[in-house]
Amino acid sequence: MKIETAELKEARDRLMRVQGQIGGIVKMIDEGRDCTELLNQLAAANTALTRAGFSIITTGMQHCGNDIEGDSNRKALEKAFMALA
Repeated sequence: MKIETAELKEARDRLMRVQGQIGGIVKMIDEGRDCTELLNQLAAANTALTRAGFSIITTGMQHCGNDIEGDSNRKALEKAFMALA
């Protein structure tokens, strides 16, 4: 299933922020920062990634009933959803 880029803007924006967070975490490691700080940042990045994934799945589910391969697409999205849960 193909989803228009504009419909995934929120997820894309979140992923761009996560990309910056990951760079910051790598820098923190290089600087020898406290492991608690590192873990807090990793948790935040993980949450943001999960939310981006849920956003993409939700958008995909809105399209499932509208295309020819709706049932197979829905099953694939359900599987992806369970992987995120």
